[in-house]
Amino acid sequence: MTTDAFTIRVLGPLSADLCGTSVVPTANKPRQLLALMALNVNQVLPVSTLMNEIWNETDLPRSALPTLHTYILQLRRRLAEALSPDSARAAKDILVTKPGGYLLNVPDESVDATAYRRLLGNARSAAARGDVVTAARAYDDALALWRGPALVDVQPGAVLTPELARLEENRLGVVQERIDAWLQLGCHAQLLDELTSLTGRHPLNENLHAQFMTALYRAGRQSRAMETFQSLRRRLVNELGVEPSRRVRMLHEAMLAADPTLDVLPADDRIRLAFAAA
Repeated sequence: MTTDAFTIRVLGPLSADLCGTSVVPTANKPRQLLALMALNVNQVLPVSTLMNEIWNETDLPRSALPTLHTYILQLRRRLAEALSPDSARAAKDILVTKPGGYLLNVPDESVDATAYRRLLGNARSAAARGDVVTAARAYDDALALWRGPALVDVQPGAVLTPELARLEENRLGVVQERIDAWLQLGCHAQLLDELTSLTGRHPLNENLHAQFMTALYRAGRQSRAMETFQSLRRRLVNELGVEPSRRVRMLHEAMLAADPTLDVLPADDRIRLAFAAA
């Protein structure tokens, strides 16, 4: 008896390989269905949710239900073709019909999003117990699973669109948690290029700018840190009509006062090597 290995990747282009064969459809609507089920493996997705994703509930055709069934059959056909001849499972055991909906029945560990959440949990647990080196490495491992924007090659509908926005927001938050960890370890000089790029892509993100200011200040580039604050302030005032947050203003004032609590020793050789290996 063989093991029906199923590998699903959603943190980038959609990839779903069963026994070494891709089961990703080329047509967009079946592709949407597979993407949505891949994001919610081992959860029953109601028929109404699936139809809302591929047509939008305000624009359902009369043939919506039989057409949905056709798409499900197409996905099962691809699964059946990929399964090995001596497989213990059939396609209907993987894409399972449940009362009122469907479920993609695969091991949790076969999905990159599940591995990402596990590594993120490890990172946060290590950070909470003060093991910053382990936390920083786990953050790096988690973010390394991303191969680009989530499901970048899938045209999302009404259900996938907010799910993808949530994933991208989570990713950016984790990037900032990772930077905080490496800043605690004294890797401010090593983070400058990355933070230059991130603040350019997110010009109104105050936390990224605070991290950039901190890295610049600790790297001996105090004037650039001040310029970064002023540039952020101008954008916030001109575009949003608000001043920087109290936290960012206090960081700026501490830098002006050369507050010694801002100083952190540069990373030692062991930490630099860990950062370089990330």
